[in-house]
Amino acid sequence: MGNESSKLMSYTLLVLLILIWGVSWPIYKNGVNFMPPLLFAGVRAFVGGAILVLIAWKNRHRLNFKSNWRYYLISATLNIVLYLGIQTVGLIYLPGGLFSVLVYFQPVLLGILAWWFLGEAMTITKILGLVLGFIGIFLVSIDGLTIHVSAIGVSLALATALVWASGVVYVKKNKTRVDPYWMVVMQLVIGGAVLLAGGFATEDPSSITWNSELIFSLIWGATAGMAIAQILYYKLINEGEASKVGAFTFIVPILSVIISAIFLDEAITLNLFYGMILVGLSIYLVNFQRKRKDKLPKYES
Repeated sequence: MGNESSKLMSYTLLVLLILIWGVSWPIYKNGVNFMPPLLFAGVRAFVGGAILVLIAWKNRHRLNFKSNWRYYLISATLNIVLYLGIQTVGLIYLPGGLFSVLVYFQPVLLGILAWWFLGEAMTITKILGLVLGFIGIFLVSIDGLTIHVSAIGVSLALATALVWASGVVYVKKNKTRVDPYWMVVMQLVIGGAVLLAGGFATEDPSSITWNSELIFSLIWGATAGMAIAQILYYKLINEGEASKVGAFTFIVPILSVIISAIFLDEAITLNLFYGMILVGLSIYLVNFQRKRKDKLPKYES
């Protein structure tokens, strides 16, 4: 009975994590309309990290900042400064649903990087997944380039996926050197601080339009989108649920497109629909082998 209860709790947390990720894209897309992108990303990351610091402070002996600061800095650069910075700027150029589909090509890129840098096997199933993923990305990109006329947006979305995958590989390679929970806490704090500094240096804070939509987007981003999602993710990984997170995460961009269509009036075109299905199938096939062999935890934010 206890084991069944634990399984039910894990699945419940997994569903909650997917819902948070799926809902976050259109919320961020709406919020960035009222605040410059670097400041918007910086506030979410830094406040989310500060919340996690308060939670993790009782285990501060695991931080070892003096000896681990280089790992924290590199992880923050990849997973927050570049990932979150490029992502937030990219949302200006593409609809949130389309952008999220492109970004969730990350597991395919991760499969390639894991093969190159971590020595993971490249199986027939994984190769098939990669091929389908590239076809799906091509279909999705057609809409981005013709209807929305934004080659910049498509490029930024794929760059976001690449730095995300690189960040996960870096964390994976150093998981025995640094406490994984403090790694994500410090990358949020350091990365958020860098983004805020960059925002204040290059953007105009007076252009911020303070309204209920922006405030809700910031509160959601800092709490659910950053702090709570990270807690859920690492709890699932620590309980051996990382493979399930990977196998079901393809639902996130699909959910995001549907929510964006309902609340932000974004169109679901035929090419986007077919590309979305192929990308989802691609991610599933790539993760299928990783699930069997219990490989990389795949998602950081």
